[in-house]
Amino acid sequence: MKKSEINFTIDLDTNNVPQKIHWNASDKPDAAPSETKSISISLWDEKQKNTLRIDLWTNDMPVTEMKRFYIDCLGGLAQSILSSTGDEYMAQETNALCERLVQHLVNNPEK
Repeated sequence: MKKSEINFTIDLDTNNVPQKIHWNASDKPDAAPSETKSISISLWDEKQKNTLRIDLWTNDMPVTEMKRFYIDCLGGLAQSILSSTGDEYMAQETNALCERLVQHLVNNPEK
């Protein structure tokens, strides 16, 4: 059986706020760690029947990029809903929410 690893390294300041986030994966074409400004990880806890989440972002990530990151995450979830469950209604509704959120960002760039 093939195994794959994904690793995250987080540099924290004295208040435990992420300053730098690096990630690497055993199947990644480039062997060097890559830097990112934000990660969002969701895990299903079978025993508790709920989701465990880890959301981290660096202190220098612009708020507008953070909002775009979460809209992109929702869009990815829409595709995952469709491919994993075949539920077109849930996927379409999630995509529609993404479209409304993008329009919100366009209409309210200062928020």
